[in-house]
Amino acid sequence: MEPMDYIVERIDGDYAHLKRIDIVCEDTVLVARALLPVEIDEGTKLHFENLSYEII
Repeated sequence: MEPMDYIVERIDGDYAHLKRIDIVCEDTVLVARALLPVEIDEGTKLHFENLSYEII
């Protein structure tokens, strides 16, 4: 799986809506917050690689 960069667009309870920033894409991805770093907030940039997210 290729590396991807996201921005947290919105936090909705136990889920976060992520938007890709490394390519032009209007869709968002819904991800459980349990899979994301605890420190995230709206506007946080994330890097996804090797099935894990890290803050960039």
